[in-house]
Amino acid sequence: RLRGEAIRSLNAARGTQYNLPIPGLSQLVLPLVGRVAAGSPILAQEHVEQSYCVEESLFQHKPDYLLKVQGDSMSDDGILDGDLVGVHRTPEAHDGQTVVARIDGELTIKRLQSARRRIVLLPRNPAHAPIEVGPGQDFAIEGLYCGLVRPNR
Repeated sequence: RLRGEAIRSLNAARGTQYNLPIPGLSQLVLPLVGRVAAGSPILAQEHVEQSYCVEESLFQHKPDYLLKVQGDSMSDDGILDGDLVGVHRTPEAHDGQTVVARIDGELTIKRLQSARRRIVLLPRNPAHAPIEVGPGQDFAIEGLYCGLVRPNR
């Protein structure tokens, strides 16, 4: 998760970086490119809203970008509304991995279940129903969940 000094906001819109390096830490500058549903899929709006300087050790794998979580369907995995999730861009994922998926132009974050040509996106909150991907739906894996940062609230 996150301590206040492990993340710094960079003002991308003005091109000015308000970045104070933290001595001894390996840092990444990652763009926040939109939001992702942790519930029903929401319309993806991929544009850089701002950038963050984050400690690299917060992530299992090096992420390419951040998405802001909207909803609570992944709360049992510790992914909460308002968190910033790191995403490693890749079109491939294995059964059981947490993925960012695009369904009919909308993004969602869920656990992937794939078997016998059937794809189901599983929430990690019993209040939400699984999403079964139908044969006529436009579906793609956008990336793998790498970890998260929780901005001070």
